[in-house]
Amino acid sequence: MPPIDSTFATLMLWAVVGYGLGSIPFGMVLTRIMGLGNLRQIGSGNIGTTNVLRTGSKKAAALTLLLDGGKGAVAVLLARALASEDAAQLAGLAAFAGHCFPVWLGFKGGKGVATFLGLMLALAWPVGIACCLTWLAAAYLSKISSMGALVSAVAAPVWCLLLGAPMATVLAALLAIIILWRHKENIARLRNGTEPKIGQK
Repeated sequence: MPPIDSTFATLMLWAVVGYGLGSIPFGMVLTRIMGLGNLRQIGSGNIGTTNVLRTGSKKAAALTLLLDGGKGAVAVLLARALASEDAAQLAGLAAFAGHCFPVWLGFKGGKGVATFLGLMLALAWPVGIACCLTWLAAAYLSKISSMGALVSAVAAPVWCLLLGAPMATVLAALLAIIILWRHKENIARLRNGTEPKIGQK
């Protein structure tokens, strides 16, 4: 963890800013704007990239991936530029929480993978790139998006230690635990061999 240099008020401010950014449900907004229907009534009902892809629109899925990742990155970069590293990590965690538990949707949000990747890229870009490549490799080999997410999340703390970002290790481990918990149903389906493949409606 980074040293705590900011005041309590500053940390709380960036927690609120991060949560606000993270809670924007870009997947739902984009599917509505693009006339793809109510995302809650499609596939798993999740608001993230994988479920947006089930609408059949690769464009909407790509935009959702970029925007959900971007809100995590923006939270980190803004806090780092205007406050300090402790605020940046808290803002990133809050953005992740906002995506997973948005107040606007009754605290029923996404699983946080894109936001996780975005904030890791902003926190320590070598670690972020390693996490993205890990996700791509695992998803490509398994043809299952959740497998890529799980492998990438579990690998994140290791990448932090190997790639010179030890202060991000605790945050990466916490995010990995939450991602594993948010994917508990996916893990059950992986064990049963019933988890949908990438692109499957």
